[in-house]
Amino acid sequence: MGEPVPALARPDGATIHYEVLGQGYPLLLIAPGGVSSEIGSWERSTINPFKAFAADFKLIGMDQRHAGQSHAPAVPFSYDLTVADQLAVLDAAGARRAHVLGGCIGCAHAWRLIHDAPERITAAVCQDPVGLDETNTPGTFYRMFDETIRLARAEGIAAVVQAAHENPVFAQNNAAGPFAARLHADPAFRDELSAMTIERYAALIVRFRDGVWPATPPFFTVPREWMARCPAPQLVLPGSDAFHPTGIAHLICQTAPRAACLDVDCRAPAKLAATIETIRRFLLEHVPA
Repeated sequence: MGEPVPALARPDGATIHYEVLGQGYPLLLIAPGGVSSEIGSWERSTINPFKAFAADFKLIGMDQRHAGQSHAPAVPFSYDLTVADQLAVLDAAGARRAHVLGGCIGCAHAWRLIHDAPERITAAVCQDPVGLDETNTPGTFYRMFDETIRLARAEGIAAVVQAAHENPVFAQNNAAGPFAARLHADPAFRDELSAMTIERYAALIVRFRDGVWPATPPFFTVPREWMARCPAPQLVLPGSDAFHPTGIAHLICQTAPRAACLDVDCRAPAKLAATIETIRRFLLEHVPA
């Protein structure tokens, strides 16, 4: 991974952890993992950009707020806040403009970042993009929040805190809730959350869930009309499951004017080296003169 830097303080009290590795044109990395979008998730990815692209780019990895070492207040999730975090990280890393490589929810973050700050983002690689099509429903994404609500109502907030102590990665341990990483690390925050009533906590989780997965199909974070005029070139690596439907990747490539899709099996062992080289060439090709 990259070299850690001091945590970046945000106006609302959040602190954002990021790391920088390599030299060259900046490449912002937004990890897979849903709420648990953290630098460590790349270790479990078939393509780890920290290993694949450090020789060619200045890699800027970050833990999104609520994930890993990036801690934030117990408030509903907001893409307005995460975009501001991402731009602040680019500023702190000295990157006025950058490419972005996102996985899973990282694609949704990348689209919103291009939408809000098109002058800052010069190209995007979207690996396993999330979205809604005929193969899934909003419930596919909402269900991961059900267990923390059930646990809180059945056994109290203390049980949620205990679950976070046992495993603070929400993507692996839904019972711990989306604030698990901070619950695990911050005693004062544990006290704050423990003072909530069960119904207040349950209502907060529902609002948080709806912020992560807003009711704006098919892409969650941007309108379909915007995708049809997305200014940044995109290279898309299709997913193949309910969270990352192949059809969403194909829809992006049918809709966005500067998007290209690889094969759904592009990360199969026999194709992996060629796929990494295709990504490298795409990113280098779109480095501004």
